[in-house]
Amino acid sequence: MPPLVRLLVTVGGLGLMRPASGTWGSLPPALIAALFVLTGVSAWAWVAVMGGLVAVFSLACVAGGDWAEADFGKKDPGEVVADETAGMALTLLTFAGLGQGESMTIGRGLMVVAVAFVAFRVMDVIKPPPARGLQGVPGGWGILLDDLAAGAMAAVLTWALVLTGVV
Repeated sequence: MPPLVRLLVTVGGLGLMRPASGTWGSLPPALIAALFVLTGVSAWAWVAVMGGLVAVFSLACVAGGDWAEADFGKKDPGEVVADETAGMALTLLTFAGLGQGESMTIGRGLMVVAVAFVAFRVMDVIKPPPARGLQGVPGGWGILLDDLAAGAMAAVLTWALVLTGVV
């Protein structure tokens, strides 16, 4: 596998960290979102960065998936965490402008990021339908699609918690 592809699919080597490589791969978007909440970054910058993360790491999975599976010797190898980065960024993409406005304090914004992170990890691990079925798609798409589905489900769950006032 070319070094750049390895760097991207392992998200700079986070996928090689143990235990719980998927959790390590989910951290970059959450940390960026927390920084954005603290600095009050504009909604358009939030969308640009989170959307960019979804696009770059989705492309890395799709383009490098076959190489990664051959190199690591298994389907959807744990070392590939670009899918978790893309899925977590998708969850957070729906919260553009978090921490801005009267109803969303910085503290509450950080809590929403934390809840979104936990929601994504839970959805990624349990893979409720249709996520689990998407793993059967061959190559990089199979690596990616279940995590995008988990990201979408985590966004819905997090928004439900926000809108009901739980978070």
